[in-house]
Amino acid sequence: MIRIIDLHCDTLYKLSAHNIPLNDPSNEVRIIDEPDSCKLQCYAIWLPDDLSGEQAERLFLKASDDLRTSCNELNIGLLQPGNDVREAFFGNSKTAYFTVENSSALNGKLDNVNRFAELGVRMMTLTWNASNAVGDGVEAHDPKGLTAFGKQVLSEMERCGIIADISHASQALFYDVASRAKRPIVASHSNSYAVTPHPRNLTDEQFAYIKQCGGLVGLNFHNAFLNREPEDASIEDILRHADHFLSVGGEDVLCFGSDFDGGTLPKDIKNSMIYDKIYEQFLQHHYSEALIKKIFYENALKFFENFDNR
Repeated sequence: MIRIIDLHCDTLYKLSAHNIPLNDPSNEVRIIDEPDSCKLQCYAIWLPDDLSGEQAERLFLKASDDLRTSCNELNIGLLQPGNDVREAFFGNSKTAYFTVENSSALNGKLDNVNRFAELGVRMMTLTWNASNAVGDGVEAHDPKGLTAFGKQVLSEMERCGIIADISHASQALFYDVASRAKRPIVASHSNSYAVTPHPRNLTDEQFAYIKQCGGLVGLNFHNAFLNREPEDASIEDILRHADHFLSVGGEDVLCFGSDFDGGTLPKDIKNSMIYDKIYEQFLQHHYSEALIKKIFYENALKFFENFDNR
C-alpha cells in the first residue's frame, strides 16, 4: 500500500467556486479512485487576489461548509481540532485537512483567526501573489514584510495552532516571518530556485531556515516551477528538485505539495494516480525505501504531530 500526504491542492476551490464535486472525474485529485493507497490530502480554499475582503471571507465560509458536506457524503475523514493526526491517517484510507491559500479570507478581522481554527483550518498561506492586509506576495511591487496587522495575525495563528505557510510570499515577507515566528513554518508547494530560478521557488538560504526551524517543504508539480522550459517538464524534474533539496540536508524536511487542480502539470502527469510511478522512479534513482517513505508521508506526519503537541 502506498501512503501519501500531499500539502496542497486547489480542488476545493473548484468545488466551492464552480460547483465541481470532489469526486468529479475531471479533477486531478482522484481521491476516490486512487487504488491501494492511504492518503491525507490538504484541501486549500484559494482566494484570488482580485476578491474583496468580504468576497474572500464569504468564499472561505462556503468552502468550509462544502468540504464538511463532501467529506460526509464521500466517507472521507475530515480532521477536526483535537483529532490525533496519526490515528486519523492510519485509520482512514482517505483523510482531508482543511487549509487556506491567501489570508485575505480573514477580511481584516483578527478574531477570524480563532474562528478559522474552530472551523478546522490547520494551515494558511499568508498571501497569494499580490499584497493583502497581512503582507506582500511574490509579485508585489516594492515588497515589504509583515504589516502591523500581519504581525498580530502571525502571533494569533501560532496561538491558535494554525501553521504559517510562506509559499507565494515575497522574500521580504519570508524573512520578516522567519525573524518573528516562534513555531515552525512551511512552504507547502514550492520548489528549488537553484534548480529552476522562478520567483515562486525557494533559495537555498530560505530552505536552510525552514530546515533549521523544523518546518516542511512540499514539492510542487506545476511545470513552470519544475523546469525553465515548462513544456518540457516531467517527473524527472521532480527528482532533480528532490535531489537538490536532499543535497542541502533536506531528508527530514521534504514532502509533496502537488498543486493539483491549481497548476499546469508536466507532460507525463495527468492526475494524482501517478504516485505509484513516482515511487518507482525514486527507487530506480537509488533512493532507499526508508527515504521514500519520509518524503511520501513520514516527514509531514511527524511535523503535524509535533506542531499539534507544542
